[in-house]
Amino acid sequence: MMRLAILPLALLVLCACSPRSNDTSTTDAGAQAPAAEMAATSAHEFSAAIDAGDFEEHVKTLASDAFGGRGPGTPGEDASIDYIKTQFARIGLQPGNGSDWFQTVPMVETTADESTSLKLDVAGKPQELKFGTDMVIGTRTGQADISVKDSQLVFVGYGVDAPEQDWNDYAGLDVKGKTVVMLVNDPGFHVHDAKMFDGKRMTYYGRWTYKFDEAARRGAAAALIIHDTEGASYGWDVVKNSWSGPQYDLPAKDDPVPRLPAQGWITGDAAKTLFTGAGLDLSRLRVAANKRGFKPVPMDAKVSFDLKSSSIEKTSRNVIGLLPGSETPDEAIIYMAHWDHLGTHAGEASAENGGDNIYNGAVDNATGVAGILEIAEAFRKAPTPPKRSILFLAVTLEESGLLGSKYYVAHPVIPLDKTVAVFNIDALSPIGKAHDVSVVGKGSSQLEDVLNTVLAQQHRKPVGEDNTAAGSYFRSDHFNFAKAGVPALYLESGTDLIDGGTRAGKAAAEDYNNHRYHKPGDQFDAATWKVDGIIQDLEALQTVGATLANDGQWPNWYKGNPFKAARDDMHPIPATAHAVSK
Repeated sequence: MMRLAILPLALLVLCACSPRSNDTSTTDAGAQAPAAEMAATSAHEFSAAIDAGDFEEHVKTLASDAFGGRGPGTPGEDASIDYIKTQFARIGLQPGNGSDWFQTVPMVETTADESTSLKLDVAGKPQELKFGTDMVIGTRTGQADISVKDSQLVFVGYGVDAPEQDWNDYAGLDVKGKTVVMLVNDPGFHVHDAKMFDGKRMTYYGRWTYKFDEAARRGAAAALIIHDTEGASYGWDVVKNSWSGPQYDLPAKDDPVPRLPAQGWITGDAAKTLFTGAGLDLSRLRVAANKRGFKPVPMDAKVSFDLKSSSIEKTSRNVIGLLPGSETPDEAIIYMAHWDHLGTHAGEASAENGGDNIYNGAVDNATGVAGILEIAEAFRKAPTPPKRSILFLAVTLEESGLLGSKYYVAHPVIPLDKTVAVFNIDALSPIGKAHDVSVVGKGSSQLEDVLNTVLAQQHRKPVGEDNTAAGSYFRSDHFNFAKAGVPALYLESGTDLIDGGTRAGKAAAEDYNNHRYHKPGDQFDAATWKVDGIIQDLEALQTVGATLANDGQWPNWYKGNPFKAARDDMHPIPATAHAVSK
């Protein structure tokens, strides 16, 4: 789940940084019990329209104890994907992956040896950084042994190359074989310059994932981000916990993008000691890095380390259903939601959680799966079929690093240059109707132009997420599509409630975050759930998709968005088909 807007930052970032490890970690799905033994049956009669009773039936089933918390690689996976496939077939969709309803997602679980330390030669004097206390480090390569010897450190500011911002921290620098050291967040953030990049709102370039990817593209031997609580929006304990234990990724052969041999973080205190030893003033360099024309600074320091890791290959599955278009079936709109949650945790049936150790994930994200099923039913039962195809994608391993959607983007069943738009549904709030809808990453793409028209018809308004500095847009499954250039819209339920206003909406969100989010208490409750607001949200999303499915437009990113260049490079998309940029 990509969190509610006011989710406490430590929780938000912990889940966005890396997966939670538990006893239901992914195993070979084929070895599990038959799905038919787990999938709940129902005599419920589904209607053609998006309907509250139908929506609740889906959530109640998916979040039931019989599904065991929908842990990938457990019998709960079989039950979950069988239920989704069965519903896709009942609705009248076609298998979306050729003749198959499923797309197998390979993955690698890598656990770094936490006895690893970084050996530094700083101006001829030794320093040592210890795992957890001073730094964290890992590898995405899947290799058991990574050895780096006497790699020169170079301070590269924020580690950003943003052509549309006329900014390149790597200008004139060859980092092959070197270890880059950089700041977290965007240029302008630490000097509170509202005119630089997007001001307080974190951009794609501020995310630690981008910084490591860019360093890999440059051929660096390793990369280290300097942690600070303000810039990261979370404390060192979150980084330490997130980078300890198993880490998940796709096998390199299935995601052939450049990867660093090693990447990690160092604490602010460790960085200060390092820079001082190298004869540099980190505080002054932090300010200098926020000025245009900043030049990388070679450091009088070298690093050596031997990183040993254990790796295991495992699999899970996406579920894909297709409604072919009547006129241009090769062009598609995608509705997506992640079906996975945190499974069942042995040894956690304590009195504190009522003796329950099943992480049912009703809000996160049975609501999203129920949402795409309801939208699928509305499209399939409509009097006139859509001109473009509609693809319904239920992805796995969101809670383990957005891996199911990442794999789909690397292996799409419909080419990305033929994918018109993506709508991601991740954790809708059953708290009633609202005057507003939260558009996460508001101001990103022309999908919002269509959405705004639809919301006006509902007498509602779009608003941005509360905490723009947290970069929530980059922390759910649609982000993988966005990086590839496909315009993606991610909505969260509104908080300015018809009954009680923003005070009631924020109180309800805080209550969920404090008592049910990623806890056994995230369960369906017919007595307290108010889904009429969710139904409005789904109707809005279905109407936006129907508009795009029939009017032939190719929405793009707004001017200045970092994903626009990738969309512009896609072919064939006639230039005349693009809507006017904002």
